[in-house]
Amino acid sequence: MGINDVKIPSTMEILNKGMKCLTEHLGVVEAEYFISAVKRENFDYTEWRKSAFNEYKSLKELLDDAERTLKKGNVG
Repeated sequence: MGINDVKIPSTMEILNKGMKCLTEHLGVVEAEYFISAVKRENFDYTEWRKSAFNEYKSLKELLDDAERTLKKGNVG
C-alpha cells in the first residue's frame, strides 16, 4: 500500500467521527458544552498540546504518568 492508496477522509466524515467520540465519552450535553467552550475561547490545539506536555521532562516521564493514570482507572 503506497501513499497514493491512503483514503483521506472528508471533512464531514471527520466531523461525524468527532461528534460520535464526544457524545460517547461525554454525553450530548457535555459534548455541546465542550464545543461551545472551544469556539468561545478560540481554542488553539497546538498551543494547548505544547503547554499540556511542558511539565514532562522526557517521553518516559509522560508514559509513566499515563500508565499510572490507566492503572487508577481515571480515563474517560
